[in-house]
Amino acid sequence: MSTLTEPTTAAPSRAKPGRAQTRVTAYTLSRDKVLYGGLLALTAIAYLWGLSKNGYGNEYYAAAVQAGSTSWKAWFFGAFDSSSFITVDKTPGSLWVMGLSGRIFGFGVWSMLVPQALMGVASVGFVYVSVRRWFSANAGLLAGAVLALTPVAVLMFRFNNPDALLILLLVMGAWAVTRAIDSEKHAWRWMALAGALVGFGFLTKMLQAFLVLPAFGLAYLIAGKPALGKRLVHSVIALGALIVSAGWWIAIVELLPASARPYVGGSSTNSILELTLGYNGLGRLTGNETGSVGGGVGNPGWGGATGLQRLFGGEFGSQIAWLLPAALLSTVVLVVAAGKGGRTNRTRAFAILWGGWLVVTGLVFSFMQGIIHSYYMIALAPAIGALIGAAAMVLWRRRTEWLPRATLAGGAMLTAGWSFSLLNASPTWMPWLRWSILILGVVAAGLVLVLPELKLHRTAVRRTGLFAATLLALTALAGPAAYSVQTISTAHAGAIPTAGPAGAGGRGGFGGGGRMGMPPGQTGQGTTGQGATGQGTTGQGITGQAAPGRGGGGMGGFLGGGGISGVSSDLVSLLQQGAKGYTWAAAAVTSNAAAPLQIASEVPIMSIGGFNGTDPAPSLTEFQQLVAQGKVHYFIGSSGGGFGGGRGGTSSEISTWVAQNYTAQTVGGTTIYDLTSK
Repeated sequence: MSTLTEPTTAAPSRAKPGRAQTRVTAYTLSRDKVLYGGLLALTAIAYLWGLSKNGYGNEYYAAAVQAGSTSWKAWFFGAFDSSSFITVDKTPGSLWVMGLSGRIFGFGVWSMLVPQALMGVASVGFVYVSVRRWFSANAGLLAGAVLALTPVAVLMFRFNNPDALLILLLVMGAWAVTRAIDSEKHAWRWMALAGALVGFGFLTKMLQAFLVLPAFGLAYLIAGKPALGKRLVHSVIALGALIVSAGWWIAIVELLPASARPYVGGSSTNSILELTLGYNGLGRLTGNETGSVGGGVGNPGWGGATGLQRLFGGEFGSQIAWLLPAALLSTVVLVVAAGKGGRTNRTRAFAILWGGWLVVTGLVFSFMQGIIHSYYMIALAPAIGALIGAAAMVLWRRRTEWLPRATLAGGAMLTAGWSFSLLNASPTWMPWLRWSILILGVVAAGLVLVLPELKLHRTAVRRTGLFAATLLALTALAGPAAYSVQTISTAHAGAIPTAGPAGAGGRGGFGGGGRMGMPPGQTGQGTTGQGATGQGTTGQGITGQAAPGRGGGGMGGFLGGGGISGVSSDLVSLLQQGAKGYTWAAAAVTSNAAAPLQIASEVPIMSIGGFNGTDPAPSLTEFQQLVAQGKVHYFIGSSGGGFGGGRGGTSSEISTWVAQNYTAQTVGGTTIYDLTSK
């Protein structure tokens, strides 16, 4: 131990009466603190390294962040544009954080993405302290490392989707429940904090935040120290805190007149309650979704077939499944280890808390019939890390017993074999790695099995044990770490990013081949970044991994990302000059068509129909009134490609009306209409 200071107070010096005494506090820099600091530092370096290569990431959210950095109204409601015509199709929690950063430092790639990366570092830190509290610092380090190196976590903590803030809030909530279980006098305060954190998680990504509630509630009700009656009261307090923290914003939006706020994007009736319970709520479970890209039960193209196998292969396996089998085994290990321990047994409580998180969330993801994307799997990563860190420590401490030793060795073999299988899905990428991991797993399992039987000197036993523990860690982390390095070194953009090398896991999008597949009716040659004639950005859209400017199209181009690279300087100049005296410089069908224009020109662009043009906002009559009032200057033409212009509704009516009544012109390869002259 390297001693700098220790949290003790020196003996008071003899001082004259009436003279203030100086208190000297000492601190200690222990090995555990150094390793913990190193874990956070390395995580920060990994998440911040080359962050700008991701550009504006998901331009749909980036445009809303830009709007929020210039307009408080747009910031509060999560509006897509600074003139607050329509919101994004989520609650605005994550936009609040990025928007505030933009206000302080100026809107840009770094001001938008750095908060996301720092949320990842903080999430790793809270997983560490939660596991360390009941097990050990080494267990916390392993748990934090598992989270930090999970490919989908590396991806999303370097991206601007809402998931980074959601995970931080839920991990903090689990930590608060841990503190509540440990406390008796102040347990209700910790439970109230847990409820409030989950409530703010709802304001980040709506009902997905509530998937942890069964685990949180059950863990405290079973293992909390106060009497049962008090535990029930504390749970009610937590529920009240959740309702208040989640409901205040919902109440404001629902009670305000529609004329005083933006249209609620993703809803068909301009209702935040409809969005909560429909497209972003129960519709995700049943597949009977309305709004945005929903509609149609089952949505077989989004996530593939339902069932227990869903998370272990296809487009999900390489994102999260590396240690998923080991995490499930770890849950069983912790339950067995708790044995007949008392009601407040920490090991059992830990299994309920984190195992419940993993099982409930995993089952919902496995069987939900609505839209689901591979990056949602980040919600499983904290629980996987916590369970493996705790169970590994329990088994290691009892490795002299044959059953724990055999379980630890079996877990190593299971993980090595499963990593081999996942890596084999992309056989041309680092082909030596899968064999190396398999060999490491065999050697590690063998050492664990024979080490207690070896008659060695105490020092030799300690060194051999350290070597075996290192091999076990390498077996577990080598595969996901390699995918994480690949993810960090590659640019990601669009609405559906994926981690790891291209082609890994046989991801098929809408059931077709290729990395992400294509929506019905689309070709594989890219989509227009502006929703225009197809001349401006065809081939500019990027896939879940391609760098800006490369071809690829696919879902990355269709759902945003890379579009800004195809916005011409002539068009930017036209929009900036044309914005003077107008509420919206231009209107475009779909948010994904409007986003690159808005980001590039830094002027408000009306998103007709919201995310993909299906929202009934504005109606043809409303749009005609806005044009007559001189509030919209230009209309960006649409070729009808994608869902926006091709699914009918008000967006198609508006496009037809504009084309019939105004003269088209081409600027920078994009067709536009000047709505001030016919």
